[in-house]
Parts: sequence; structure tokens; C-alpha cells
Amino acid sequence: MTEDSGMKEHIICPFCGCLCDDIALSVEGNQITDNKNGCSISQAKFLNHHDDRLEMDSSLEDLVKKAAEIIVNSKRLLVYGLSSTENDAHREAYKIAEEVGGVVDNTASVCHGPTILGSQESGEPIAALSETRNRADLIIYWGSNPQFAHPRHMSRYTRADGRWIKDGKKDRQIWVVDIRKTISAGVADRFIKITPGSDLEVISAIRAIARGKVLEVEEVGGQSVSVLAELVEAMKNAKYGVLFFGLGLTQSKGRHRNIDAAIRLIQDMNHFTKWSMMPMRGHYNVAGANKTSTWQTGYPYAVDYARGYPRYQPGEYTAVDMLARGEADAVLNIAADPAAHFPRDAVKHLASVPVINLDPKRNMTSLLAKVNIQTAIAGIECDGAATRMDGLPLYLKKVVDPPEGILPDRDVLRMIYNEVRRLKK
Repeated sequence: MTEDSGMKEHIICPFCGCLCDDIALSVEGNQITDNKNGCSISQAKFLNHHDDRLEMDSSLEDLVKKAAEIIVNSKRLLVYGLSSTENDAHREAYKIAEEVGGVVDNTASVCHGPTILGSQESGEPIAALSETRNRADLIIYWGSNPQFAHPRHMSRYTRADGRWIKDGKKDRQIWVVDIRKTISAGVADRFIKITPGSDLEVISAIRAIARGKVLEVEEVGGQSVSVLAELVEAMKNAKYGVLFFGLGLTQSKGRHRNIDAAIRLIQDMNHFTKWSMMPMRGHYNVAGANKTSTWQTGYPYAVDYARGYPRYQPGEYTAVDMLARGEADAVLNIAADPAAHFPRDAVKHLASVPVINLDPKRNMTSLLAKVNIQTAIAGIECDGAATRMDGLPLYLKKVVDPPEGILPDRDVLRMIYNEVRRLKK
């Protein structure tokens, strides 16, 4: 049971990769009645956590048995999701995949998978978000719209006052590079509009300019070379700069080559001054899913246990590709909604195989699932650990009790794993 009603402070918000840790909640009678400091999305997450809960058509024990039977009878199980639950649940999911020789993938494969591939080739020049707040005098958002997707990112880190940045609005510049003028671009100091799909070309041009090369063209990617030269000059003259990038860079033409080029640009800039870069991670624990997968399997996502040991191959063992090829014959979906986000071919096959869906809320995937199990919301109804977009692990607190009989993902997955092992004997 949770503590008595009252004000609960220093709560971490389990929504986006910022994992804001300054939330103050008012709790009365196991209900959250007020959320101080949270953005509009955080408000909805906490105050409406009890709405639209997933319905279960049987007891938890019966559903666990059905799920285990599906898993044991499958020949090519796909375990997917994990980015909106805590780290201990990940461990239990990996155990199930290993036990039956299945594949385990997380939502990074459809968002920042290219970031991981680029980092594997060229390194990871990352720093803590506190470094951004306290030191950075030049911020670049590339293919990212934080005011929409991460509402407090700017106010907490890139427009906030810091230890050496006394006035976050006057002492630092924010530049936005994107294909259209977003709401984030509207509040930035400079906006550079580029042609869709030209990111790799533009980054390569910036690298060439930074190395003193003369480009024999007037524009690159729909932007004049003179403006790109201004950006290079600003980057070289910064005392400390940070490049934040989003899906506009990872999912446009070039994909992981875009990230590889961006990393090398940051490495180039470190010959002149101090620069780092960071992906704007979406789900609050997608970074954690990559970390725990690496701890357990040696690889960050797209891991296959068919041969009894982990193998890694993005494009072959990633969820969308497996479903689009019609390869998976059962799916264990945890804290994700592939039916709402995957391409048509993948969803068509998803609907044709038995799906086990673990989630606190109803979603599109729950409509086609054969087994639906409602679970507690991590960071609200159970504790756990999650990893912020900069790699910092944070502890999620339990604020209120879950509905009666509802358990955390980790406990349900542990029950399924034990039942799978019993059935295999």
C-alpha cells in the first residue's frame, strides 16, 4: 500500500525521454488530484491514469496460462515493446524470448534505431542534460520539435538559467534545422529550412565548410551556402555546444548515415571547441530498453535467440520486418501499440496471429489481441527504474495503488515465464 494522502514531491514523470524529476502531486484517497510543474501531457498522464483501463475477460491466472500456451506452441515468437515500462520488466521479457528461442525487439527499431547504428560506427559524443543547462551557449535542434514532443525540454535545459549560463534566454543561442517552421522554430533565435531528405547532403556541406573547403555551388539542400557558413562560424565560436536531433534526422533519407555524418560533424567541431550531441528519445524508457537489452544480450534491439544464443541483425530481427514478411507466428506485446503505428503489411500479419498484450490501457493492439492483461502503470502505480535520454538511470516512485488484482509488468511476465517452463517439462 502507498503512504497516506497528501503532497508527494520529487516524482518522476513517466511519459517522455526527459523524465522530469520535479513533479509534485496531490493525492487524496488513492486518487491524484493535482499535478504541479508537469506539462500538459504530464497532467493528462497522472490525473487520468485510471481512465480507459484494459479489460480482462478472465482471471489473471487463466490469462497467464493462455499466454504461456500460445508461447510454448509458437515456433517464431516475437517479443516487442518495453519502452513504456520499467527496467525489471525488460529482464523478464528477455528470459521468455531466450527460453523459447524467440526474437525480442523494442520500439527503438522504428524511431532511433538508426541512431544506435550510427553510434556503433562512429562513437557516441553524448553528455548529461545538466551539462547542457549549465554550460551550453549554443543549442541546435535538428529534425526535432521539442515544444510539441518534449514540452519542458527547452524550459528545463536549453532556455533555463545554469551555473555558468546566468541568463538562459540571453546568454545562449538556439538554432533549429528542419524541413518546416515548427513551433520550436518559432521560439528559436535562428531557423534554417532545408529540403526534405537532404539532411546528409547538408551535414556533409557543413563539414566541408568547417574544414575550409570552398563549395562551388550557391545552395545545398535548399539553403544558401552563406547561411550554412554562418552556422559553422557560430558552432566554432561556441564555448560549449549541443546538437539535439529527432526523428526528422533518423527517419529521413539516409537514416543511420545521417547520424554517422552528424557524429563526425561533432567530432570535427571538437577540434575547435567543445561539442556533444544527444537523441531526443520519445518513450520515457526506450533508452532503458536499449541499455537493458545490451546488458542482457550484448545487443540493443533486434535480438534473435533461435540458435540458443543471442544474434543481432536490424532489418531481419526487427519487429516491422518480421511481421511484414509473415515470419512471426505469435507476438508478446508489452507496453506498446504496434497496431496503431506499424505499416499496413505488418499490421495485417499481426492481426492474423495470436497476440498477447500487456498494457494498463486499451489501445488499437488490444482490439486484435487474443489475450489482454491489464498491468500497473510504472511510475504511478508501481516503482522501478528508467533511463533518461542522456543515459542517466532514475528511480520511478509508486504514488497510488493499482486497481485491485492488477500487478506490474515484471510480475505478470515472471508468472508467464514460470508457466512456460512448467509446460515445457
